[in-house]
Amino acid sequence: MNRPWYRLVGLIFSLALTSSITSAADPPCDKYPPAKQPRCMEIWTELNKEDGPLIAQFGLDQQKRREESKINAQQHLAENMAFIKQSTEKRMERLKERMAKE
Repeated sequence: MNRPWYRLVGLIFSLALTSSITSAADPPCDKYPPAKQPRCMEIWTELNKEDGPLIAQFGLDQQKRREESKINAQQHLAENMAFIKQSTEKRMERLKERMAKE
């Protein structure tokens, strides 16, 4: 099998793992009243889908930089963590905005 196939599988795996870790760490809808939580989860899911292509592109770009030896494993991990934190914070802000409109 060729290398791009492994990259795609790795990217899909990391995205699935990232989204499950993010949602398990601090469920964003727990702070809303029980009646609003289902709608909050719908919005949260939509936001994750909207950001999927951006997250995937970041992963592909980072993997390319890693393969070109432009970053090492520690930098890779640090950048991943920073990106996850930043993108989650942005989604949380958008969630708050959309829930305020509800």
